[in-house]
Amino acid sequence: MTRASATPPGLVRDVSLAAAVAIILAQVIGTGVFVKARVMTCSVGSPSLVLLAWLVGGLFTLAGALSYAELGAMFPRSGGEFHFLRAAYGRATAFLYGWMQILVGKSGSQAALAVAFAIFANDLLGGALPPLALSFVPLAAIALSTALNLASVRNNGGLASALTAIKVALVAAVAVGAFAFTDGGFEHFAESGAAASCSDVPASARFGFAGFGAAVIGALWGFSGWGNLTLLGAELKNPTRNLPLATLFGVTLILALYLLANTAYFFALTPAEVANVPLASSVAREVAVRAFGAGAAALMAAGLLASSFGSLHVSMLTGARIPYALAREGLLPRALAAVSPQQRAPWVAVLVQGAWASVLALSGSFDELTDYSVFGALLFQALAVAAIFVLRRSQPEAKRPYRAWGYPLVPALYIAATLWLVANTLAATPGRALAGLGLIALGLPVYAWFARTAPAEPSSE
Repeated sequence: MTRASATPPGLVRDVSLAAAVAIILAQVIGTGVFVKARVMTCSVGSPSLVLLAWLVGGLFTLAGALSYAELGAMFPRSGGEFHFLRAAYGRATAFLYGWMQILVGKSGSQAALAVAFAIFANDLLGGALPPLALSFVPLAAIALSTALNLASVRNNGGLASALTAIKVALVAAVAVGAFAFTDGGFEHFAESGAAASCSDVPASARFGFAGFGAAVIGALWGFSGWGNLTLLGAELKNPTRNLPLATLFGVTLILALYLLANTAYFFALTPAEVANVPLASSVAREVAVRAFGAGAAALMAAGLLASSFGSLHVSMLTGARIPYALAREGLLPRALAAVSPQQRAPWVAVLVQGAWASVLALSGSFDELTDYSVFGALLFQALAVAAIFVLRRSQPEAKRPYRAWGYPLVPALYIAATLWLVANTLAATPGRALAGLGLIALGLPVYAWFARTAPAEPSSE
């Protein structure tokens, strides 16, 4: 047997710059831009403050993206943040990050997206799906996404690009329709939605500083997933150039789309109408119906169906690289690092991820679990961005193909804002925050078991 034939297959760099941007857009643009305007209006009352909340959330995200771009270019490897955290703080911290993502972070998000897919499918069919079918449609969506992710990363990048085109076209169509085909006007921006009942929004999250903070958190939810491209670091073409470019261009484009869409919403509808949109509908749907007629409701349902599946597909594409990365380091069973010889996909990690996401989707507990994981996710994001300070001090001579713009102020502002959110989460929902820490702590005995035999030095990739 030759040495070449004895070497197990590895991942290949087949994701282009265009596909990388599409992956960011597909991951981030889910349902937030279509539904969050209502609750954000309830929180602040004013269209200008809603737009300001989106702008603040976008700039906050961009500050994190600038830091991740430097770290991702330094460590263009599968698992992204795992390698940032390992280099800065050691493998125990990095493992706990991966554990949280595998247990509830990524998998819970995938379960939620699959359930959203079922809801939009039922809307498209006019509510014709029986309750039993609604329970199994999420499993079918997860199974289909799992099967697609067994194909090559090049094919999946192409699919992500196609689904992203649908998402961008949907946002653009609603915006154009609002400006061209409704009898709205910019005078709506001088009005207020403060008188709306908003019974589902607690009084503590309405108006003033607390209300604006709640609106910013809603905007940040709409930007979630912006850092996931780093998980595909070992599969990007020319990663030291394309990862920073894709990250910065992708986040900037998303911010522009979000500001355009929300400006269009308030052009077409008054703030009171936005705040009073029924929970069973969405602001985007109401604007589309006003612009294009009742038939637009079905088109919106179809667009949201494609949007939710696109986010699920990319979440499973990037998420499988986390158990793969941990397994390569000997911190999970080695089988999870297996790569298919033909498609060069981490097929065992993909299948295990799909199975666990299905369990969470069936359990119905994923919403609670992901709420628990938010506290830990914020902590790890702060630690990941803080790694830029640690590594510039501990590895000053390391190759940095891209250096974060605005260092040290920009990453410091991101860390400060994240820690404020951590403190706010701890004060507002201490039970959930502590439960999140408990879920992370469950990984300690797992780490201790695998660390006994894991190599001390990072593996080559």
